[in-house]
Amino acid sequence: MDYRKMGRSGLELSILSFGSWVTFHQQVDDRLADELMGIAYDRGINFFDNAEVYALGESEKMMGRVLKKKNWERSSYVVSSKAFFGWRGDKDKPNQTGLSRKHLTEACHEALERLQVDYLDLYFCHRPDPTVPIEEVVWTMDILIRQGKVLYWGTSHWSAGDIMEAHRVARQYNLIPPVVEQPQYNMLERYKMELDLPPVFQHTGMGATVWSPLAGGFLTGKYLDEIPEGSRLSLEGFDWLRKRWLQKQKIEKVKKLSKLAERMGVSLPSLAIAWTLANPNVTTTILGATRKEQLLENLKALEVVSLLTPKTLQQIEGILQNKPDFDLA
Repeated sequence: MDYRKMGRSGLELSILSFGSWVTFHQQVDDRLADELMGIAYDRGINFFDNAEVYALGESEKMMGRVLKKKNWERSSYVVSSKAFFGWRGDKDKPNQTGLSRKHLTEACHEALERLQVDYLDLYFCHRPDPTVPIEEVVWTMDILIRQGKVLYWGTSHWSAGDIMEAHRVARQYNLIPPVVEQPQYNMLERYKMELDLPPVFQHTGMGATVWSPLAGGFLTGKYLDEIPEGSRLSLEGFDWLRKRWLQKQKIEKVKKLSKLAERMGVSLPSLAIAWTLANPNVTTTILGATRKEQLLENLKALEVVSLLTPKTLQQIEGILQNKPDFDLA
């Protein structure tokens, strides 16, 4: 396992990390969560990602039970939570969602309790909140850090403009700014990481913990013919994912990428994950898994990174840009 500094901060994260979105509680029970987190940790992964809204708090509870049972040295791993959406679903009342000081503070306390830890290494504002003054958000995160409840704070799915405004406020009031952004990034979702955020990385020194490197499993190739039972795209409530990825043009790209991976002697998932790590602004790529075999296969991306020569990256770019000169013969 290799490690990268989270931007210009002092924190080092494994270049592959482990997340719980969708899987924990919905597809994975305690026994399997324990096994998967153990495999990840034993292979050098030191960052475990979570959020209050994942399985409406049950994901954090499950991860907390595993962490307590494992009894790893607290200094050996990094754990995160995110706040914005709340965890009560349709039962949310005013102040139980968003980025108000009240919700951010209470959500932090609740995450600490569910995860059974004394502090959060990373605490993300899961979306921007145009109804709350940015000064209130930055002040709140600064207070939580100074209270020792959070070590670093970040943003998730914020625009470059919103992030820069947070940094302006931090400078004005001598507060601690966000040091990491968590956007989606994969071969089929590139705008944020490649067009919107690079100036932010350059000017602020923020890191990036990217998620969905396999586009919800679409870049594994398993959805080319049908939707397998029990897969992420088969789950109730994930119609938006099916509509997003199951499109003819995207399916054709995945077929060509699969052919390229076959020529290289690697799996398509490991190629897709390794491709995200070729972006120098990526600190870590978050993996998700429901099976031991799946996680071990995805970890092979570590071996594929060195195979991504300029020529190979050019071939991949040709496929993604629909250039007709890619030879499938």
